[in-house]
Parts: sequence; C-alpha cells; structure tokens
Amino acid sequence: MGFDLDALRAAVATHGRVVRVVIAAIEGSSPREVGAAMLVWESGQSGTIGGGALEFQAATEARRSKADRLSRHALGPELGQCCGGRITLLQEVYDQPRLETLTGEVIARPVDGSDMPLAVKRTLARARSQGEAPQTELIQGWFIEPLHRPQQALWIWGAGHVGRALVTTLAPLPNLAITWVDTAPERFPDPLPKGVTALPAAKPEVLAAHAPRDAQHLILTYSHALDLALCHALLSHGFARCGLIGSQTKWARFRARLQDLGHQLASISRIECPIGDPTLGKHPQAIAIGVVRDILTKTERKTPQLKGKTG
Repeated sequence: MGFDLDALRAAVATHGRVVRVVIAAIEGSSPREVGAAMLVWESGQSGTIGGGALEFQAATEARRSKADRLSRHALGPELGQCCGGRITLLQEVYDQPRLETLTGEVIARPVDGSDMPLAVKRTLARARSQGEAPQTELIQGWFIEPLHRPQQALWIWGAGHVGRALVTTLAPLPNLAITWVDTAPERFPDPLPKGVTALPAAKPEVLAAHAPRDAQHLILTYSHALDLALCHALLSHGFARCGLIGSQTKWARFRARLQDLGHQLASISRIECPIGDPTLGKHPQAIAIGVVRDILTKTERKTPQLKGKTG
C-alpha cells in the first residue's frame, strides 16, 4: 500500500478537480487498512476504503468539499457498521498545480498546519539513509505515505484464455508488478489492464534471462514445447516461485526431459505443476481463482501484519 501518484495524476488529467480520501489511522476493527484510498470527482470515483456506509458517506462529503479535512468516525454508533472500531479519514483536494508540489519517494504533509515534528524528521531521515520506505502513518499532525511501488514481480507466460483470466483477476492487486509475455502483439487484449506490461517476443524463452531472480512465474502457453523451453530457461536463470499449467502426466514427462537437459531433480521439483485447484474445475476463470488464491495465501504469510484488524 502507498500513495498511488500515477493514478491521481491520471484522474486529475481526466476530471480536473479530484478529492483523495485515505484511511489515516485505525483503532480496533476496520473494513480496510491504513493507507487504503479512493479518488472522488463530481461524476464518479475509483479505488475503495471499504465499509459500504463509510465509503458512501465519505464520497458524498468529498464531492461537497472545498478544502482538506481530517475526520474521525465511530463505525458502529455513527454508521451502524458491524466493525466496532474508530477510523480517521484524511480528505485532500487536488488539482494540477497542487499535483506539481508532490515530489520525492515519500509524501509527507501536515494535516493540521503544524511544523514538521522531530519524529517525522527522523522517520524521513531513516528512509533516506536506509533506502527503505517508511510505514504509512499519522504522526503528531503529519501524515506520511511512501509512493506506491509494487513489491512482487509476477511474469505470466501466455496470453490465451487462462492467461487472460489470470491477468484480469490479478491486475487490480496493488502489490503485483505484472509482466505478460507471448509470441505476438495481437495475442494481447487491447487495451491492457492497468499496470500490466506486455512483452511480445518470437522466442519468449529468451526473455527469461531479463526477469528478476525474485520474480514469480506462471507458465501457460499454447505450446508444450514452449512450456518446456521456458521451464529450462527459468531453471537456468533462477526464480522465487514457478508454476506450470498441465496434468500429472505432462509434468512427469517434463521432469524427465528437464533432467536430460542437465537439471537436478531437487531444482526441477521447485516448479509447481499442476497449478490451481482441481476441485474448482477446468474453466479458465476457475483455474485463475485457484491460482490467485494460492498466490495470495502464500504472499500473506510473508507480509507483516498491519496495525488494527479488518472486519
């Protein structure tokens, strides 16, 4: 989670005046986490802070707003929500001139007009010296947000039915940087989902050497020969995780062929095949749901818990 400056710029360019509403602090239970944000303009909105009634009220107030505003809400007594916590919302009005004031990798600004406190100065100094993004938080009247930068590289090999279902499902997730590879430009949809980079290549396996070694990969091309070439290339290059679409029979043949190509069985076994959840069926969207569930479950185990609870 972070300040999605690209989305804000695009909204302002299209709609002019845009109000950004972000969860600045949480006490107890909340429908979304600190840093969750939505953009609101006269005729529409994008993003979500969750909560139904909370979001509806916040969007209504944002359209009437003429200035920045910090507000606190008791979700149960005030809005009748089951979440029993309290939430602090920061509402900021943006136009093109104000956008130009946003610089740097961390957006830090006062919400009450106060001078920058020492705690904020120390947080920003640590971020600069250590090269790590600070936590999104409200500190002594100042709100700090690192710019949004997807943390997990995901390469999807194949733009067929399953590849399209996967990309459609995964693209809205903010922490994924998706690179989508296939053999020709016409195999990709137009337009591409936001935040997805398409790489057409006559020999996709050559691109494996350009993927980050900590990337996750999903191989689901139209060709078993190409699938095998990609497995070979990625085993030679390195990866964090790799999944291959196919049956147990296909995977048994691939294991033997990859051993013939010089790979050790321990390395080959790092490739997960089949992918998805067979109990959900073979429809492309069903396969995508199983794969996405697996990615989210295993990614969540590695993600530090945020303050506050969801509910």
